[in-house]
Amino acid sequence: MKPYPLKFRPIFKQRIWGGQKLREFGKDIPAGKKIGESWELADLPDDKSVISNGELAGQTLGSVIQNHPKEITGDEKVWRPFPLLIKLLDAEDILSVQVHPDEQTCERLGKGEPKTECWYIISAAPGAVIYKGLRKGVSKDKFAEAIKKGDVAELLAKVAVEAGQCHFLPAGTAHSIGAGLLIAEIQTPSDTTYRVFDFNRVDDNGKPRELHIEEALESIHFDASGDELSVTTAGRLVDCEYFKVDKGTQQKGCELQLWPGKMKTLIVLTGFGTILSAQGNPVEFKAGDTLLVPAAYEGAIRFAADAQYLTVTI
Repeated sequence: MKPYPLKFRPIFKQRIWGGQKLREFGKDIPAGKKIGESWELADLPDDKSVISNGELAGQTLGSVIQNHPKEITGDEKVWRPFPLLIKLLDAEDILSVQVHPDEQTCERLGKGEPKTECWYIISAAPGAVIYKGLRKGVSKDKFAEAIKKGDVAELLAKVAVEAGQCHFLPAGTAHSIGAGLLIAEIQTPSDTTYRVFDFNRVDDNGKPRELHIEEALESIHFDASGDELSVTTAGRLVDCEYFKVDKGTQQKGCELQLWPGKMKTLIVLTGFGTILSAQGNPVEFKAGDTLLVPAAYEGAIRFAADAQYLTVTI
């Protein structure tokens, strides 16, 4: 196999809080459905990204890595699962107040997968906010009482956001995404979410969504407050033990060399262009695309328009 940049079929997820804004990124989402998530890169038991371009089209990411680990990841060892889960989120309405566990909590509870994540704000409606971590001095008992009263959100750090910001949320952070936000979410490969409050909503069948109060109370880090969590806007946005995220900008007509040796994942925020190598077989890209550049690939990105993008490395 000659390595080349891989593109994937998006996996759409209908959510009670979703909308139709992902169409702005050229996503062919079902009309009239509340699509909250487009999984761009995934390798979970029930959701596996399928390659959409080139000679590997139709194969899953996991199977290709199993057959060509060194070429794709740069590591002889097969990664199971792939260590990233990348999504685009359309929050037309507010999300539930929730938390993801860390490794220690998963071991203690005997279930779940740990999740650390970050949110890059692609666009934000006027007045849009996120809820990121607890206010100072919020104890487990106080939080549990707020769950009973239905005013959990009052105990979270409410943060006004704007396009171009990246917010880091380590496992154990209570959080929620407010309405009017389009977000690129980069995270560890887990779909474990413990919901503690859902703003008294019901689904299409008139039933409230399941809450996971006991697990959430065990997962939240009550010794940390929201004002300790970072927000970045340029350069290296996130540098944690699980992944690194860098923001890049290029002008129309520029080229960016891609050297072999390290696997990269590109999330294209604006602009379009072509990735090409000496062997030919150019790969076109546009805003909204997520591409996996194998470790063994050598080539260049040629930008046909001004562009912004995120580069994710392990």
